[in-house]
Amino acid sequence: MSAPLQESPAKAHGSAADLEPGKSLGDRLAGLTVLLVAVTAVPVVALVVPNTVSYVVAPALRDLGLEPGAAAGLVRANGLALPALLLTVPISAVAARRVPAWLVLLAGLLCVLAGEIAAQFAGSVPVIGAVRVVQGVGAGVMLPATLILVWERHGRALIALWAGVFTAALIIAMPAAMYAVPAAAGGDAAGGAAGDADGAASGRWRAVLQPYPWLIGLALGAVALLVILRIWMKAGPLPVLRHTERTQLLLPFVPAAGFAFLAVVTTYGWSPGAQLIVAGIGLAALLGLALAGFRNTAMGSPHGFAVVSLTTGLLTVPVAAPLTGLVSTESGPGGVPVAPFAAGAAAAIAGALLTARLHEGGTRTAVLTGHGLVIIAVLVFLTTDATSSTWLLAVPLSALGAGIGTALAASLRATGLGSALFGIALCFPAVLTGYLIVGPLQVAEVNEAVDAGGGRQEVVYALTSAFRVWLVVAGVIAVLMAGGAILAGRSRRVSS
Repeated sequence: MSAPLQESPAKAHGSAADLEPGKSLGDRLAGLTVLLVAVTAVPVVALVVPNTVSYVVAPALRDLGLEPGAAAGLVRANGLALPALLLTVPISAVAARRVPAWLVLLAGLLCVLAGEIAAQFAGSVPVIGAVRVVQGVGAGVMLPATLILVWERHGRALIALWAGVFTAALIIAMPAAMYAVPAAAGGDAAGGAAGDADGAASGRWRAVLQPYPWLIGLALGAVALLVILRIWMKAGPLPVLRHTERTQLLLPFVPAAGFAFLAVVTTYGWSPGAQLIVAGIGLAALLGLALAGFRNTAMGSPHGFAVVSLTTGLLTVPVAAPLTGLVSTESGPGGVPVAPFAAGAAAAIAGALLTARLHEGGTRTAVLTGHGLVIIAVLVFLTTDATSSTWLLAVPLSALGAGIGTALAASLRATGLGSALFGIALCFPAVLTGYLIVGPLQVAEVNEAVDAGGGRQEVVYALTSAFRVWLVVAGVIAVLMAGGAILAGRSRRVSS
């Protein structure tokens, strides 16, 4: 390909001086509004992912009039949001490049809102599955639109902040979703029969299907304000969407569709070993897809953004979610301490913002430093007992957040819009891959403990053991991804 399909990253992102002094009042107000959209809409996307219905299975089944044997189907139906999300992102990326991004974002928000309203009336497992699919589709529509809206402002700090908020939202999504579990249902999960009856009678278990609806209201308000400002002033120009870029943005859809289908199918009695094989194939396919894009002018990135996006997907939710589950074995869903996860989220935002001050030559070092922090976080996790030292978790979670936030923002800084959207389309398939690794590991360990006649303490130990095995795997993945980012950057420089 002889001509680039998009603006150079340096021009598209603007200089550091463009962020503050040279901006008019209208530009600053528009930038603040886009900032408000990002910090409200991106968490809405992340909160769609967690599946906490297992904590309210008993009251849910009783309220729906189902037998205990339907529990697996209920959990499976509630997990359909993630496959729907990852399938929608590539399509939404193309749509948001052809029509106004705010309109795409609004459509996604309304879709999530419709799903949350419908959750109040869902009376069967298939309807609950449909509700979660609608929520997942809405979240998938929203995510690329938020990135494009930020990109239109041509500011380094805004783009870095988007990366930080995205990372932070993925880290804190599961503990935040835990707090949406009603106290009565949580008590039932711990064995309270009275809580079970109360939760079933009131239907409060449905709160897990619509955590934090007020956040959607804030995002809708921010979008409304943005639309008003758009009438007053225009956004910055975006590179023209060409046929080649459109085709390549849709490239992840087919493998993601196949992988999502297999991920759902494996929940129908597949052995943990078979699930791990599927996860391994999926990881190899995603890494190959990420590396293959770097010789292309539209999809390439000097510092391997697509590879870093895979790291983000693999090592945020799939690490934070089982860790939250481990902590909840002692405290219950409502007793999970948010502070350690909030520290990780804050570190992700801080690390991302620091990259906005880097010179162009420092971004590659920042990407590698970020991966190094992730490896340090894994090592610290391995020495920390999650069930007894919850406050100590702030250390590895902060290292994890800072590492991924720094690497994601630094790699995004030197990336064109096409490659940024391409990379984001790979992130949630990576989240699903991480789930397919850690989930079967936990199931295998717990089954072994139960078969040996172990009680609750042995099950908790089995979960902890499986989590540590996953951490070792995660550490190896982090090293591979760091190497992949280096390889991608070298391939990009050679091809250019």
